[in-house]
Amino acid sequence: MKNTDLPSDDDKLQLANTFITSLKNNDWETMHSILAADASWTLPGTSLLSGPANGAGAIIKRAQGLKHFRVNFDLKHILIGLNGFTLSLHNTASRGDLILDEQVAIVFEVNGGKIVDMATYLSDVAGINAFFIAGI
Repeated sequence: MKNTDLPSDDDKLQLANTFITSLKNNDWETMHSILAADASWTLPGTSLLSGPANGAGAIIKRAQGLKHFRVNFDLKHILIGLNGFTLSLHNTASRGDLILDEQVAIVFEVNGGKIVDMATYLSDVAGINAFFIAGI
């Protein structure tokens, strides 16, 4: 029996591509359009960008923060799940002698055609704690 409430694999793939493209192109209006108003995004660690981002506006602000720190997002894989998708990324950035180089997985939950929840998993939490600091 097929559950018609679940997003189709094509819908999930389209949302994944729209998210990463809008992030790379600073297209915040498009990114906002695929987020539920009450969506949330968690990021581990104690850095300036860590913790929960609750609401579409807060998610956009976090994405803009990543861009402020000049993070390069290299998409490795889009993984499709039952209720959402995961982006497998290799994120890099540098500032002086400080290097950010980590594997990242962002797990997205989809409902009603929108992203409702995002959770980031990192290979180097200490690295982001040192890299994403105030005053930059």
